[in-house]
Amino acid sequence: MSIVRTALPLVLLTSVLTGCAGLQKTDWPKCAAVGGVGGAALGAIESSSWAGWGALLGGGLAAGYCWVHGDGDEDGDGVPDSRDKCPGTPRGTPVDATGCPLAAPVVEEVVVVKEETIVIRDVHFHFDSAKLTSADKERLNTIATRLKQEAPSARLSVTGHTDSRGSDAYNQKLSERRAHSVTDYLIGSGVPRASFVSVRGAGESQPVADNKTEDGRAQNRRTEIRIER
Repeated sequence: MSIVRTALPLVLLTSVLTGCAGLQKTDWPKCAAVGGVGGAALGAIESSSWAGWGALLGGGLAAGYCWVHGDGDEDGDGVPDSRDKCPGTPRGTPVDATGCPLAAPVVEEVVVVKEETIVIRDVHFHFDSAKLTSADKERLNTIATRLKQEAPSARLSVTGHTDSRGSDAYNQKLSERRAHSVTDYLIGSGVPRASFVSVRGAGESQPVADNKTEDGRAQNRRTEIRIER
């Protein structure tokens, strides 16, 4: 019986202290309560008069052990210091399981191009006219498909251009007719009429290449569609 009385207190006390070792420093009241109950039980084994002293001694030992050996959380982020890889994190900062601040979500910014100009150089019309050829219409069909996707928020401006052959007045009229011809075809292909805010001709006044060469004149004969989003 004496062996049981000697061994049992040691077993119970070891169990209480081992349990407290896995707690945090701030859990010392829990350790004290558990230690007190355990101490009272140990004291009662010897004598009922020892129960109170056992509770006091057991609670004190357990609380002290928990405070000394328990795991702390100095920065208050909810991650014990023994596992906290980022100690000193400012309070209120969201952290992961290792106590390190969570990475801020990356927000991809969508860049919207406010203005864009489609330059159509392979629409040549019939010679000395504003009438579209079959090849012209095929090219404009592709552009119409795109412009319908831009509608109705986009504003479209169409400008016709010519090379320098012919008089200024004639080229001005021709560029206007060609701009309207392109616009009418696009509208007939489903692009909303309300999307077009300007249809005009610039004649030969805005060359982009040398009118002295055939290649340069071909570049100057063009229709531009400006898209404002």
